[in-house]
Amino acid sequence: MALNNPAFNNPAFQDPKAVKTYPGGAQAANLGAPTQYATAQHAGVDAASQAQLEGMYAAPSAGAVETGRMSYEDTIWKTVGLFAVLLIGAVAGWIWTMAGVTAANPQINALPWIIGALGGFVLSMVVIFTSRKKIRPALIFAYAAFEGLFVGGISAFFEFIYHGIVLQATLATLAVVGVTLALFASGKVRASKRATKIFLIAMLGYLVFSLINIGLMIFNVPIAGGAFGMLSNQSPLFGIPWGVLIGIFVVIMAAYSLVLDFDNIQQGVRNGAPRQYGWLGGFGIMVTVVWLYVEILRILAIARGNN
Repeated sequence: MALNNPAFNNPAFQDPKAVKTYPGGAQAANLGAPTQYATAQHAGVDAASQAQLEGMYAAPSAGAVETGRMSYEDTIWKTVGLFAVLLIGAVAGWIWTMAGVTAANPQINALPWIIGALGGFVLSMVVIFTSRKKIRPALIFAYAAFEGLFVGGISAFFEFIYHGIVLQATLATLAVVGVTLALFASGKVRASKRATKIFLIAMLGYLVFSLINIGLMIFNVPIAGGAFGMLSNQSPLFGIPWGVLIGIFVVIMAAYSLVLDFDNIQQGVRNGAPRQYGWLGGFGIMVTVVWLYVEILRILAIARGNN
């Protein structure tokens, strides 16, 4: 069910025979197999061969490096590496955004934000559409760097306006990711076809609403009031900004998207996908976590801007 995140829209995470149908898959399936077993069978009761077989079965199980297959540990390390690059890019984006900003000159530089967003979008499309033929870790690392530039730039912008908001958003993001991962690992939360269909409908609705809101803001339509357009308007029922109410719903969607990401990685490991697909798993998680962080950052900004 790789319907939520285009990064996982790949048969390697869905096809149980992916290990045989993808580059390096067939070789990975053969690595670590007890090839001497067939020789021992045909040789009959050969004591030397039997002793060799016993030694092979007594040896530790082959890991991801030996088998060439995707594993949880390898995917985790790849994901950590990608987030390290993103963090370095975020620091660079923050410094670049705030360079030259003083009390006398409070104008921040939006260039890192724009470059990071455009570069990240283009690279994400390239990674997604080329992953069916070949996984290119260099492109994924480049995406992480550009995404870090975007995250650092937008974080510096909001921090300049609302002091302390970045720390709040970071802690909230880590809390959501940690709770979601714990619930998934314990088996208490799982993806389902029905929930995924509802998720897709909600995502499409939110996308259409966002595009309409941006259009209203660009043309300065009166209904779109405040820095976030219609999201800044207050709900007549609850008396709080629509942006906060919708944002909470979007955070729930992002959390479910993480569940789908974890589920897809689990399917990839079970299907025996080639080890290189761990990069694609880390890429998918990074896309969702960045989306989650930006949504939480916006919720906090809307809430603090209306106080």
